[in-house]
Amino acid sequence: MAATTDLIMEAVRAADHDRYLTALYAPHEKRAALFSLYAFNAEISAIRDRIHEALPGEIRLQWWRDAIAADGDETGHPIADALKATIAAHRLPKRALDNMLEARIFDLYDDPMPSRTDLEGYCGETAAALIQLAAMVLDPAEAPRFADLAGRAGCAQAITGLLLLLPLHRRRGQCFVPADILTAAGSSPEEFVAGDGGPGAPRAIAAMIALAREHLSAFEQGASTLPASLRPAFLPLALSRAYLTKIENGAPLRGAPRLSALRRHWVTLRRATKGWSAL
Repeated sequence: MAATTDLIMEAVRAADHDRYLTALYAPHEKRAALFSLYAFNAEISAIRDRIHEALPGEIRLQWWRDAIAADGDETGHPIADALKATIAAHRLPKRALDNMLEARIFDLYDDPMPSRTDLEGYCGETAAALIQLAAMVLDPAEAPRFADLAGRAGCAQAITGLLLLLPLHRRRGQCFVPADILTAAGSSPEEFVAGDGGPGAPRAIAAMIALAREHLSAFEQGASTLPASLRPAFLPLALSRAYLTKIENGAPLRGAPRLSALRRHWVTLRRATKGWSAL
């Protein structure tokens, strides 16, 4: 069991170092469960990177759906089996995980994101759901009170992440910037992913930054009431403001801005110890 936990922890460290770091601030007895959730998220997030056509990706997502739905059966896949153990031990809602898998189908195709509402729905089913599941692991009694805050946090974090991944998505021909935002910016999905992005690209990116900051500010306004027991679930959001500033001052279409390891550790430590009460 310890060897499996170490394997899953290392998988998260390699695939999602920021979330790996935040899990270390959780109580020791909760970390294995958090790592299983984060490893699952990393696995399904990376399916597009491992397949050349959408259909095999959908088959892989269906495999995860079937594995989660099957009560008690071991799959032989260490991450899936650890996730199933976490679901059982913490009574996590399988529907939330099923919705997460359904949302990830969008990743497999090059269809444009239709609207801001669709984008927020996608963020809610992915990043926000992951925060809420982590909160349920940490403190099931308190977690339901902060579901709306998890929604805001997930939207802020996910939109920031999509901005960081702009160069990768554009190389694939993917456009997560909603079509209504692009239209308002005088652009289109086709123009945005081609060449230099066109003259409307800076306005579209600015609108995405503003949307992320809108959700981040809404989260921060309510975050002073967040109990310390739930803080590790929300820590993945700790770096969003710094990343957004880097994106705003950089060239996000050409390369993802980076934060130094020291900066990432310091900001995460500050939020882990002080929360969001002093902004």
